[in-house]
Amino acid sequence: MKILVVDDERSIRNTLKEILEFEGHEITLASDGAEGVEKAQATQFDAIFCDIKMPNMDGKELLDKLVQGGCESTIIMMSGHGDIETAVDCIKKGAYDFIQKPLDLNRILITLKNATDKTELVKETKTLKRKISKVQEIVGESAAITRVKEMIKRVAPADARVLITGSNGTGKELVARWLHELSNRVSAPFVEVNCAAIPSELIESELFGHEKGAFTSAIKQHKGKFEQANGGTLFLDEIGDMSLAAQAKVLRVLQEHKLTRVGSDKDIEVDVRVVAATNKNLKEEIAKGTFREDLYHRLSVIIIHLPSLAERKDDIPLLVNHFIKQICNENGKPVMKIEKDAMEELMQYGWSGNIRELRNVVERLLILSNGVITRDDVITYAIPSDR
Repeated sequence: MKILVVDDERSIRNTLKEILEFEGHEITLASDGAEGVEKAQATQFDAIFCDIKMPNMDGKELLDKLVQGGCESTIIMMSGHGDIETAVDCIKKGAYDFIQKPLDLNRILITLKNATDKTELVKETKTLKRKISKVQEIVGESAAITRVKEMIKRVAPADARVLITGSNGTGKELVARWLHELSNRVSAPFVEVNCAAIPSELIESELFGHEKGAFTSAIKQHKGKFEQANGGTLFLDEIGDMSLAAQAKVLRVLQEHKLTRVGSDKDIEVDVRVVAATNKNLKEEIAKGTFREDLYHRLSVIIIHLPSLAERKDDIPLLVNHFIKQICNENGKPVMKIEKDAMEELMQYGWSGNIRELRNVVERLLILSNGVITRDDVITYAIPSDR
């Protein structure tokens, strides 16, 4: 195991180093909280032993910074007799346990073993959840879609806000789901909001919730999407269609991590990762005065642009075969074959509706073709929008 020891007393640091290295662990030392944060952010440690009372930055502040930064290390606090109340408070904030000074060898080793077991259990749980996940795979091997897949893998664990751009039907929701699936928030909710489908007068209630009696139809208290996604990911689809009034309130939540329900004056703290998507050019919308520039910069920490199907035509055979298998399996029918010249015909089209249109066409061909999908079937039944 990789273990970080943070303590301003050299004797404590050296004692823990000797004990834990004897047990076969790899030990890194830090003499104060600031150095501890720096080393914890640079390296993924399995466990961190941290003193509470230290000059400059104490252990409580270090804990806050690491927890807020998404650190996955198991953090074990070390405290003197007068720090027990503080140590308990640290556990409430995310520390695994605390060890009272003077340090006891057996207590150190037992706590570390329990912490290790817990860490392994959490990892196994995440792995199992991902194995049984029903999130569809992102199909394609073209250079354009490979870059998108690589970006998702790099960005997902970082907890940064992501703006997904691309035409309708390119798979923006699927990318958002994979950003959640591969993140540290996978065990928490993934909540989706289609900003274009909610009337402007209801968007604030939908996002932030409302109290009973806030308006005529508010017959009971309602938690908004931000609260429903607490601890997880909120996907704001078609963010470019959100009203300016709602944009201002979303900006406040992103800045302060607090919201106020409609009809209330009480602040509610939320911890949500926001992933947004749009088919619009938001910079053009900013120039027109329909989208806030400050919100754009808050949302676009990372931008993932999805290519149109016309830009990744090499993926069409993979997608077609994937959809044939998927649709046939869903309907309990044997997988239908598609002739080579039929596939070549499909690759000639422009697919202005992108992957969504391609899937619809494949489903239509499976229903209307007689046993095998032929070129004549494609010509007769596909009828893409650009023909």
